[in-house]
Amino acid sequence: MKKVLITYRLKPEGLKTLEGKYDVTLPTERSYFTKEEVLEMIPDYEVLVPNFSFYTDREIMDRAVKLELISNFGVGFNNIDVDYATKKGIVVTNIPNSTREPTAEFAFALLLAAGRRIGYYDRKLRTPEGVSWGVYAESGMPVYGKTLGIIGMGRIGQSLARRAVASGMGIIYHNRNRLDKAVEQQYNARYVAFEELLRTADYISLNAPYTPQTHHMIAAEQLNMMKPSAVFINTARGSMVDEKALAKALKESRIWAAGLDVFENEPHILPELLELDNVVLAPHAATRTIEDRINMSIEMTQNIVGFYEGTYSVSRVN
Repeated sequence: MKKVLITYRLKPEGLKTLEGKYDVTLPTERSYFTKEEVLEMIPDYEVLVPNFSFYTDREIMDRAVKLELISNFGVGFNNIDVDYATKKGIVVTNIPNSTREPTAEFAFALLLAAGRRIGYYDRKLRTPEGVSWGVYAESGMPVYGKTLGIIGMGRIGQSLARRAVASGMGIIYHNRNRLDKAVEQQYNARYVAFEELLRTADYISLNAPYTPQTHHMIAAEQLNMMKPSAVFINTARGSMVDEKALAKALKESRIWAAGLDVFENEPHILPELLELDNVVLAPHAATRTIEDRINMSIEMTQNIVGFYEGTYSVSRVN
């Protein structure tokens, strides 16, 4: 029986695929195992389900003498040294399907909250000074009739586009590769160069995967290209954005607002961002519903069973 080390405390409803066929270990009293605990346990396991509190690196994989599969509990895999796993003959999988709709849903929620200043109004109404009720006072930014620029028009980007189109937005996008015309027509989306997207979009959503090449792809130079009325949304990875440059642009009103679900050094949040009224912050919560986390667990376990038994398709990274 293959041994599976799950480093998160997950609900049993999402682990039924493994019942009776795999020897599963997971935390029961705390949210996750630490790296030190994983290093101690990993030599006995064929499968590892890592978490994002530490990097699954050479040190872990060199101790994992039996390891055959790393089944990631997320669509992003920048928490794993995939190149080294490949050299060691270890397969890495991710879960792109169960994360698609909740992430797109949350990105659109951030878009609305940041543009329409929902969080700001809520906070101000709870203070003694309140909010000015004047006709034009402390106004937000409309969504209907505006252009959404999507950086990374993959599964999540397309699901976000569907929501935006339903709300009367126009879609432009930038990808490494242009989509088929049939897909573009589905969302009435127009492919543009990266710089054109930054200069012309009213709302900009970052949905591309993290790679060394996309590190700080949004920095001072890119922020300076955006409209003063632009709203920037990030539900991808925090390291893709130069947070200090973003905080400076927001403070100086060089862009209108931002909605962030991810940060460069999670769970630490840049103090400059915490001081701003024109940014909506969330704790990497795009998939944080009970139903979505169970669905993620199911897809993760199906990758394990599919790898060993062939009964499910496997979403391989390498």
